[in-house]
Amino acid sequence: MTRVKRGTSAHKKRESLLKKTKGFKWGRKSKERAAREALLHSQSRAFKGRKEKKRAFRALWQVKINAGARAEGMNYSSLIKKLKDKNVTLNRKMLAELAKNEPAAFKKIIDFVK
Repeated sequence: MTRVKRGTSAHKKRESLLKKTKGFKWGRKSKERAAREALLHSQSRAFKGRKEKKRAFRALWQVKINAGARAEGMNYSSLIKKLKDKNVTLNRKMLAELAKNEPAAFKKIIDFVK
């Protein structure tokens, strides 16, 4: 059997690993063993992070809607209940944008559901 020199493929494997850890702190961006360990943990945390991101944004939208609603003399829970009763299908993201950037339009929505 002929001899296979693995220098090229090993180097390519190492380079692709270190490319994925670019921007990490300390030796985790440059040392192969530390980089591999850091990458394993980062990938599992990234999965959790994508789920938590959705929760965090929904909570932020609720705060923005509540602030806008309280400025008009109503609270968040009663506003959402009245929107459901009137079959208004605006989602929380859009309501939060309106409350923050278009207070006049948000006021019209509140006047509609009152």
